[in-house]
Amino acid sequence: MLIRSVLLLAVLVSSTYALYFHIAETERKCFIEEIPDETMVIGNYKVQLFDPNTKGYADYPGIGMHVEIKDPDDKVILSKLYTSEGKFTFTSHSPGEHVICLYSNSSSWFSGAQLRVHMDIQTGEHAQDYEKVAAKDKLNELQLRIRQLLDQVEQITKEQNYQRYREERFRATSESTNSRVLWWSVVQTVILLLTGFWQMRHLKGFFEAKKLV
Repeated sequence: MLIRSVLLLAVLVSSTYALYFHIAETERKCFIEEIPDETMVIGNYKVQLFDPNTKGYADYPGIGMHVEIKDPDDKVILSKLYTSEGKFTFTSHSPGEHVICLYSNSSSWFSGAQLRVHMDIQTGEHAQDYEKVAAKDKLNELQLRIRQLLDQVEQITKEQNYQRYREERFRATSESTNSRVLWWSVVQTVILLLTGFWQMRHLKGFFEAKKLV
C-alpha cells in the first residue's frame, strides 16, 4: 500500500506536457518552467511551415530553431541552434523559474512565413529513458522497477524541498512587505503630527499678531 501511494505521488509530482504554438519571423516565444534543483529536463520539438497552397502545415527541413534557457539567476545555461526537429536537454542547478525561449533561424525560410512548433517537455522521472538504462546497466525487470522507484522517491524529495524553498521565499517576501507597510504608516503618522504641530504654531502666531494689532 505504501509503495502504491509513493508511486501515485511520483506520477503527480513528475511533470510532462505537450503543446503547440505559432510563431512568425523574428518572433520569440518563451515559457516559464518551475524546476527543482538537480532535475533533468528534456524538450522534444518539431517545426512545420505554413503552406499557403494547401492552407496547412508541412515539414520543412531547412528551418532552424534556436533554443535559449536561463536559470532563476538570469544566467544562460543553454543557447544552441537546432534543426527543424530535435531534442534539447539540460539539468537545473538551482531551484526556481527557468525561462525556455525558442525563435527561428529566419535566414533559412521565406520572409513573412508562419511556423507551427510542436513542443513536449518532460521533467523528473519522465525524462529518463529506462530502456536505455536497462540495456546500459544490464538490469533485469525487477532491478529496473527498483531503479524507477528509487528515482521517483528522489524526485519526490526534490519537489518537497522545492516547495519548502518556495514557502520560505513567500514568507520572506510577506515579512518584508509587512515591514515596509508598517514603517510607511509610522512615517505618515510622524508627518501628520509634524504638520499638525506646525499648523497649530502658525495659527497661534497669527492670532497673537491679530491680538496685538
